[in-house]
Amino acid sequence: MFYRAHVLVEMTSSSVAFGAAQVKEAFEKEIEKAGLGKEVKVLETGSFGAALPSPFVVIYPDNVVYAPLRVQDVRRVVEEHLLKGRIVKDLMVCGGMESGTTEFVCPFPLAKETRVVLRNSGLIDPLNIEDYIARDGYMALAKVLTEMTPEEVIEVVKRSNLLGRGGAGFPTGLKWEFTYKAEGKEKYVVCNADEGEPGTFKDRLILEGDPHSILEAMAIAGYSVGAREGYIYVRAEYPQSIRHLEEAIRQAEEYGFLGENILGSQFSFRVKIRKGAGAYVCGEETALLESIEGKRGEPRVKPPYPPQKGLWGKPTVIDNVETLANIPPIIVRGPEWFKSIGTPTCPGTKVFTLTGNVNNLGLIEVPMGITLRELVFEIGGGVRGGHGLKLVQTGGPSGGTMTPDLLDVPMTFDTLPKYNSALGSGALTVIDDTHCIVDVVKSFGEFFLHESCGKCTPCRIGNKRIVEILEKISEGKGTVGHLEELRHLGRNMKMTAFCGLGQAAPNPLLRCLEFFREEFEVHVKEKFCPAGVCQLKSSRRTVR
Repeated sequence: MFYRAHVLVEMTSSSVAFGAAQVKEAFEKEIEKAGLGKEVKVLETGSFGAALPSPFVVIYPDNVVYAPLRVQDVRRVVEEHLLKGRIVKDLMVCGGMESGTTEFVCPFPLAKETRVVLRNSGLIDPLNIEDYIARDGYMALAKVLTEMTPEEVIEVVKRSNLLGRGGAGFPTGLKWEFTYKAEGKEKYVVCNADEGEPGTFKDRLILEGDPHSILEAMAIAGYSVGAREGYIYVRAEYPQSIRHLEEAIRQAEEYGFLGENILGSQFSFRVKIRKGAGAYVCGEETALLESIEGKRGEPRVKPPYPPQKGLWGKPTVIDNVETLANIPPIIVRGPEWFKSIGTPTCPGTKVFTLTGNVNNLGLIEVPMGITLRELVFEIGGGVRGGHGLKLVQTGGPSGGTMTPDLLDVPMTFDTLPKYNSALGSGALTVIDDTHCIVDVVKSFGEFFLHESCGKCTPCRIGNKRIVEILEKISEGKGTVGHLEELRHLGRNMKMTAFCGLGQAAPNPLLRCLEFFREEFEVHVKEKFCPAGVCQLKSSRRTVR
């Protein structure tokens, strides 16, 4: 059916918390009441991007954005804009950031944004497979099934130099090749959607806004490595992602993109969902496999690695949500196109989540190689409240700590390790200079103490000792010897913890001990907290 106008309501988890579902319902009622039900269609859609107020509504084809829109304003928009053709200017958002202006400027794409992973988010109804097909959805799957051998698909992915976006940055094509070459009649594809790193929510928004792109990529991976079955391991705390995935799987099976003899080929592939219980350690790939198998989520001894011995002991390829979302466009547009974005050694885009003390919060997709300065001060709009920048924690607590002198370092998987930092999952937590470094590191330590699976002593006991010492320092009971003990503990944990998560737990502690040594020493020698955060018993003064 042809509609003269479409009303797109952003329906992410956060938008729903601000009343997006009620706004959508109000539009449906008012449109029917105005007799426009056959002319105007109301749709849900995914995230439009960073720093946009909620509830966020776009009316096409006029490209008019109303945000934040309250339920009581909906009747006015319907009567004035949709019925009489008069834009309600005082409810519009302009430039993506300011409301109440009278001249509309499309807020997306943001100036530096390049959308590959988020290409459909905010433009399609994620619950309508025909919307996805209309934007070349399932074209890549059709291409590999009709024109390419599994070896050719793997070669294309290898030539693209797509690095895994879960944090490790391992070449995706190599991972697929290892699984393809592994012996075994049964093989599996697993999508890691257990997004447990504090400060990141990109996978949730990708799944909410474009679930079919993940299903298509998993089917392509299955065809390439010889798997007939795939699992999506997704956090149970993401109910909307799960709801959209369940509906997308149903539709894909109905249209013949999943199931038996896909598109008339000899290839069959099905996808199942497994809900995680929220354990941070299950983001580690072998702990995730244990959880899918119904066991306690604990890491396995490696080697063997999942491509040789994964789910139920069978060869398994495990990819992150963001990694998979890159696959369909790489197949359709080619590896050279993908390599034209980003840097020569780290091509493509990266989805970052901006959180903390920054003016513009939210999701942004930009080419690899962008600097931290551009992310924080141009896209992020600078540090909130006019305060100074103290540090940016990249990739969540287990990632890296970047100080203001590193603002111009290109953000890629291969450059950040040169500065003892890491890109990680793409979480960027901006921390201003009103925060106490002891308090910041203690907060990270408490997270790791809570989330340690307890399998190995270095992680289980090490995190507990770290938090105990930091508590003493914050209470004015710390000594210089405690600082050396922290450094010793952190280094030993990095060398002896069983899994990568345990080894990464002391990263922020060690980095902050290096860069903010003087502030730690003021706490233990002068019993003084320069930020006035710690409740030291003998503080000589409090300065904020």
